[in-house]
Amino acid sequence: MQTTTPAFRAALTSSHQMAVKVDAYYDGVLTRGNIPVADGAVTLDRGSAVRRSLSLTVADLSLLPWAATDPLAVYGQELVVSRGIPFPSGTEWIPLGTFRIDEPTADVRHGPITLTGKSAESAIQDDRFMVPTSTRGYATCVEAITYLIRQTLPDAVITNATSDNRNPACAVAVWDAQGNRWDAVTQVARAMNAEIYCDASNSFIISDAPDPLTSPVAWDIAEGEGGTLMSAARTMSRASVYNAVVVSGENAAGNNPPVSAVAYDDDPLSPTRWGGPFGRVPRFYSSALMTTGGACLSAAQSMLFDATAPNIQTNVSASPNPALEPGDCVRLRYAGRRNLFIVQSLSIPLTASGSSSLTLRGGKDEA
Repeated sequence: MQTTTPAFRAALTSSHQMAVKVDAYYDGVLTRGNIPVADGAVTLDRGSAVRRSLSLTVADLSLLPWAATDPLAVYGQELVVSRGIPFPSGTEWIPLGTFRIDEPTADVRHGPITLTGKSAESAIQDDRFMVPTSTRGYATCVEAITYLIRQTLPDAVITNATSDNRNPACAVAVWDAQGNRWDAVTQVARAMNAEIYCDASNSFIISDAPDPLTSPVAWDIAEGEGGTLMSAARTMSRASVYNAVVVSGENAAGNNPPVSAVAYDDDPLSPTRWGGPFGRVPRFYSSALMTTGGACLSAAQSMLFDATAPNIQTNVSASPNPALEPGDCVRLRYAGRRNLFIVQSLSIPLTASGSSSLTLRGGKDEA
């Protein structure tokens, strides 16, 4: 969760005013500040290749783009979005992201303008490899990730936020022309048992996969007086639940022999234990960056946590907390229970009337 003051957190649990700020930039220069917002939301999704997306409605028809350099045109224009709470001392702003404008549209006589936008992963995705590209010459995973991203965005900030600041050696891998650059970036992150995404400040963050049993609780969502919970629905499914992970690698570029390893759910008390009533449901992952059996096993063990996580999807409507992020651990107090969840996705409305929709994954009873 983003850092906020105690006053901000206290205001979220009671009646308060909100403020939204949307500024347009082109080539790094502010072209229009405080764009009037009629409606909209920012959606954050840990399961999406592009973590942050924007939908926006603007009533001011004079902002409908006609020229390539207009503030809401699609030729590299970006919107910087924040939501905050006004206090007598000033507004405390929480950034929600920087979004490349993708598709503004409007009835030219009556409006309104509606548009969509995406965070900076989309620029990396668009910049497909024009020639075969490899990690040769880059000693560590973070160096390789930095190289791959900065070929597209030379000024990009890349932060290694893994808990132990790990940065293992990077195997030599080659991606063919026309390959997806962002897929290559995420493969290198996976090789260091991490995930990567663009954050609200437009930086690329390499981080650990979250665990509700070890992650600090970022926010309480509770029903009743003083709580922020409006409604909750629960779905249980066996889809996308696995009890073994098979990781393999074959790297011709590095002249390495094929390697593989398997991690099993062997906890006798686990409902998904391998060979138990749940059955045998393996998940497979292959990458040329896996060059040793030990690397395969480490990756398989890292992926096993997500693979065996209960597919108990809890959909929550709550008072918006713009500081929440996908991957945050939240405590949900409802139906007489106290459960810990990982935020899989959420939406933050850009108007005062909207509530926040959250999809929570997992569900561990708090000890």
